[in-house]
Amino acid sequence: MTKYILVTGGLGFIGSHVCVELINNGYEIVIIDNLCNSKLKVINNIKSLTNMNNITFYNRDVCDSLDEIFCGFDIYAVIHLAGLKSVSESVKNPVEYYRNNLESTINLLSAMNKHKCKRLIFSSSATVYGSNIAPLHEDMEIGKGITNPYGQTKFMIERMLKDQTIADPTFKIISLRYFNPIGAHPSGKLGEDPNDIPNNLMPYILKVAHKNNVDPYMEGYDELSIFGNTYNTSDGTCLRDYIHVCDLARGHLLALQKINNFDTYEYFNLGQGKGYSVLEIVKCFMSVNKVLLPYSIKDKRPGDLETVYCDTKKSKSLLEFETKLDINTMCKDAWNFQKKNQT
Repeated sequence: MTKYILVTGGLGFIGSHVCVELINNGYEIVIIDNLCNSKLKVINNIKSLTNMNNITFYNRDVCDSLDEIFCGFDIYAVIHLAGLKSVSESVKNPVEYYRNNLESTINLLSAMNKHKCKRLIFSSSATVYGSNIAPLHEDMEIGKGITNPYGQTKFMIERMLKDQTIADPTFKIISLRYFNPIGAHPSGKLGEDPNDIPNNLMPYILKVAHKNNVDPYMEGYDELSIFGNTYNTSDGTCLRDYIHVCDLARGHLLALQKINNFDTYEYFNLGQGKGYSVLEIVKCFMSVNKVLLPYSIKDKRPGDLETVYCDTKKSKSLLEFETKLDINTMCKDAWNFQKKNQT
């Protein structure tokens, strides 16, 4: 019987790239996604990039019953990417974030336990490091100084997953702590396309670039707001560690391939291991794509950390993971996706 990988949130920005990576490396997948921040058309784009005509998809919330999926398929492992992910929105609606992100994970773990599926890869975040000083490495204590409910949910889920492996050592769980995923599939068929106003830097850059270079009649997005230019960085703007989404997807493949090598619970950083300031990203985007990108400097936002980048030694050593795609490629691929998918 074929062994399947269940991908929750599989039609989202990261999930869709993970699905392509898995299929192109011989895995069968089952996708569950409630489409709250993704689009159904992504399934056809995954098919066209993988020559896979039949992909099983459930339009369902992970908080709902999962028995049908686990009874219908021999699920070898789960890659859990579903969840609400906006930092600013989580500050405004903390209860909704705690309810959705925690309840969905509890429900998933219960179903996995019931159906004896004991391998899980979790989509965690650099936010679990809180106010630790970069470079951020996996041996640091996590959970202190987290400034928003979104980050708290990631920390609480990591704690939950670790406790599950303590209670049942037959579970093998890996948390992948993402730094800032940007870019898009080089085909232009997959990329970051939020249903609402973008919360992250790159998708907002794409909207501003589209307004100023393609569609001057587009509503809003006249310029990019950069929050603060007096930080202790090379140009005064915040510095972050960016990773191409295709590199990130490959990190999930490596984690899946190596999950049986580890005892119970493990966790890894996925990033480049170096930072770029907001202004560096803006200037790189303009230079690589030869576009206009108006911006203005605004006041600092409460809770924004000055410098965030990761130590990559552990992921290099144990996952054999290294990034291959540079910041120029990230900016080029992101704009390629925008041009091909926005009207």
